[in-house]
Amino acid sequence: MKKIPIKFTINGQQREALVQPNDLLINLLRDELYLTGTKYGCGIGECGACTVFLDDELVLACLILAVTVDGKEITTIEGLARGKELHPMQISFLKNAAVQCGFCTPGMIMTAISLMKENPDPSEEEIREYMRGNICRCTGYTQIIKAIKEYAHSMKG
Repeated sequence: MKKIPIKFTINGQQREALVQPNDLLINLLRDELYLTGTKYGCGIGECGACTVFLDDELVLACLILAVTVDGKEITTIEGLARGKELHPMQISFLKNAAVQCGFCTPGMIMTAISLMKENPDPSEEEIREYMRGNICRCTGYTQIIKAIKEYAHSMKG
């Protein structure tokens, strides 16, 4: 199969890649760009581990063809930090022990940031509803919800 050239912005940097028509964004991120913070979980859009922003919209990288990101902007978990300074949501997850094995954490954080953009003061029920597409097998979600609530509270004051 002939590879197709694409140009895109990833975490603020212009990049180019050659991709096959059936290559997935998750594979471009992990295998070609070595951005391994985005995890490959289920491969069918059910677990949320591969969540990234594409033109500031939340998407599942396992469901997006790489050729479709031509001319677009992608933000991964690696793109949230400013130098060595973590994003406040990342800090809240750490402070609240909302990580255990860490596999789901990047997708959880990306989804939580999206929630805050849409609803900066969510109730616990609204948090649970918004986060329902992200599966965690370790935490039981209590600490994740606590971290999101704390972040929302800190952004108010």
